[in-house]
Amino acid sequence: MPEEKTQYRRVLLKLSGEALAGEKSSGISPDVIERIANEVKAVYQMGIEIAIVLGGGNIFRGIAGTAQGMDRATSDYMGMLATVINSLALQDCLEKLGVFTRVMSAIEMHELCEPYIRRRAVRHLEKARVVIFAAGTGNPYFTTDTAASLRAMEVNAEVIMKATKVDGVFDDDPMKNPKAKMYKSLDYIDVLKDNLKVMDSTAISLCMDHSLPILVFNLNTPGNFRRAVMGEEIGTFVRKQK
Repeated sequence: MPEEKTQYRRVLLKLSGEALAGEKSSGISPDVIERIANEVKAVYQMGIEIAIVLGGGNIFRGIAGTAQGMDRATSDYMGMLATVINSLALQDCLEKLGVFTRVMSAIEMHELCEPYIRRRAVRHLEKARVVIFAAGTGNPYFTTDTAASLRAMEVNAEVIMKATKVDGVFDDDPMKNPKAKMYKSLDYIDVLKDNLKVMDSTAISLCMDHSLPILVFNLNTPGNFRRAVMGEEIGTFVRKQK
């Protein structure tokens, strides 16, 4: 059990692949992935059980491949392989920091990582291992956002923590409009109705149907992941409004 008083016992952290690229347009930045690993380590040391889902957009985006005429299923499978590359990179960085980590893939590749088995994933979490879920859901036409929602429910995570490069969910792009207003809290239905770019509609609908809250926060602010699990008021909460 956590030694400090925390808001959560088990969380799922969702990271985009682009986050690993840092200032570059693609690839993996060693400095960025080390910083993310240190943020995860700080929360891990509090006794929190952590699952992670990574995107693969820094290496290959399935939708981009489809736009160039590639078969959708083929391009999605290529995107899944990109998430495995990112997952192995993060695992390596975490283990160098002394954090026990397992990568579990929805597509079997025994030489690289474990196949995803729900009960084994839960056991890893119970034994204080960070579990990184790779290869999305293992099916084309589903994003890593949907994979995050699905895995969070399968392992009984209490919240999805969606890490972004902005402070939360805004009514406009804060990078382009400095007057954009940030929401402190939103209902799932508002996210769907207003087409707010939190997660894709399938992922939001899945969370709504099972009342799984989503916290959108800025991972670029040092210590924010720790603040989030402590229950401090940061970012935007997406959940059922009273």
